[in-house]
This record gives sequence, C-alpha cells and structure tokens, in this order.
Amino acid sequence: MRQLLLDFTQAPAPTFANFVHGGNAELVHALEAAVKGEAVERVMYMWGEKGAGKTHLLKAFTQASAGRARYVPAKDYMDAGQARVFAVDDIEQLTDEEQVSLFNAFNEHSFELLLVSASAAPRDVSVRRDLATRLATGLAYRVLPLTDEEKRDALAAHAKARGFAIPGEVTSYLLTHARRDMGSLIAALDSLDRYSLQTGRAITVPLLKQALQPDLPIGRDS
Repeated sequence: MRQLLLDFTQAPAPTFANFVHGGNAELVHALEAAVKGEAVERVMYMWGEKGAGKTHLLKAFTQASAGRARYVPAKDYMDAGQARVFAVDDIEQLTDEEQVSLFNAFNEHSFELLLVSASAAPRDVSVRRDLATRLATGLAYRVLPLTDEEKRDALAAHAKARGFAIPGEVTSYLLTHARRDMGSLIAALDSLDRYSLQTGRAITVPLLKQALQPDLPIGRDS
C-alpha cells in the first residue's frame, strides 16, 4: 500500500483570522473586544452544537490574549491553577465538585472575565442551577453552524488564497465524506493541495478518493 502524506485530523491552529464567521460576526466582534480589555460583562457564554466552532473561538481568544487568558477543557479544570481570564470548554462536563469550585470563584471575584462554552443555553445546560444562574448574568451567544453554501464559499476562498481553484465536485465530495467542521475541512483541503503538488496530479474527485481510501489503486484522473 502506498503511504500517503495526508492527515485529515490536524486542523490549523485556531485564530480569529481563520474562523469563518457565517452568522457569528457579532460574537466574534465581542470576543475581539474582550481581548482588548473592552468586555462589558464578567461572563461570556457560548453555546451550540458540536462542530459549530466553540472550541475554535475559545482557543483563538486565548491565543490572541498574549498570555492573559487560559484555555481549560472541563476535564482539566481542577488542575488549571490561577488566571485572571478563564476560557472553560464544555462547561456541562464539570463534576459536581468542580461546579461548586467555579461557583465559589465567581462569588469571590477570582477572575476578571470568564468565557465558557456549552451545548445548550444557560436555562437548559446540565449544571447546578445556582451556577447556571451566575453564567446567565453575562452575554450569551448561540454559535451558529455554517450552512453548506457558506462552507463551499469558505473552501473556495481558502483554495484561492493557496493559489488554486477547487472544483465544485471536490467540495461536494468533501462535504459528504469528510468531517464537516471547518477546521477539519480546511485541514483536508490543505493536505489535498500538498498531495496534488507532490504527485503532479490535478485536484479531482478521483485524487480525493485515493486520499480518503489509500488502498485504492492510483489511476488516471477521469
């Protein structure tokens, strides 16, 4: 079997610049303002379905804060140490003890700003009601997933920036057979571009199929 130099699981490092806004422009603007210390509330709460971009935005905020903020997956909350700004991912995965700790930190003003992500709105999230009430005192945004048409436009723009045009049928195949979050789609497109250059073959559906299924024989594009 030919070894392919493709990795469809490694997405680019999350930044505000490589986050495709779609219907989330207001949220991104609020996060960028918070990075500059212009947050109007102590809490910013983001919720939405898996793959919508919540983790991307929390990590982008942390990266842009130049060390001021700390990104913390819920499972690592108790080991996170001290920080003036916390970005806590998947808040509903906190244990009861961790929820109490976060509730106390809120009441004791142990942080300047708290960013959290969850799969549901504050009124529906599966955490203690007293903690949910505190989280609901700030700004809450639903992170809206991109439509397929927005993903197509984003992939086309990214391909253009790399110096090639992506055929519509390749985009359709990616959206049908690859992971559908934008980080994974961009990573897949970048890997496909590198493989195209390496093999000297045009970016086509047959090449993409070979990339996704390495056991297929390499033939002429048709």
